[in-house]
Amino acid sequence: MTIKPIRCDADLHTAFKQLEAVFQAPAGSEQADERDVLVTLIEAYEQKHYPIGPADPVEAIKFRMEQQNLTPKDLEPYIGSSGRVSEVLNRKRRLSLQMVKKLHVGLRIPFESLLATG
Repeated sequence: MTIKPIRCDADLHTAFKQLEAVFQAPAGSEQADERDVLVTLIEAYEQKHYPIGPADPVEAIKFRMEQQNLTPKDLEPYIGSSGRVSEVLNRKRRLSLQMVKKLHVGLRIPFESLLATG
């Protein structure tokens, strides 16, 4: 096992190539250990150099709608009238704290996504 620190994108590319070779290694093998170390190094490099912040609140709601085949009408218990739902989905109205709580509890959308500012 020859593993080196990932300091640049070229190193990242090399680490991915190494990972491909050991990705399906059986648990407990030396290759599995190599895979686990490579995954940790790759994740650390990507989090530092390519961070992904929380989703935009409206995008988080739309994503959940798509996942659960919801219509804007289905959001009324969480957001309010159809007009208010439309305003939120079209970014003409911000979510209130009460809406955030209801969406979090009812649709299990993470608070950090609903409270994100972009």
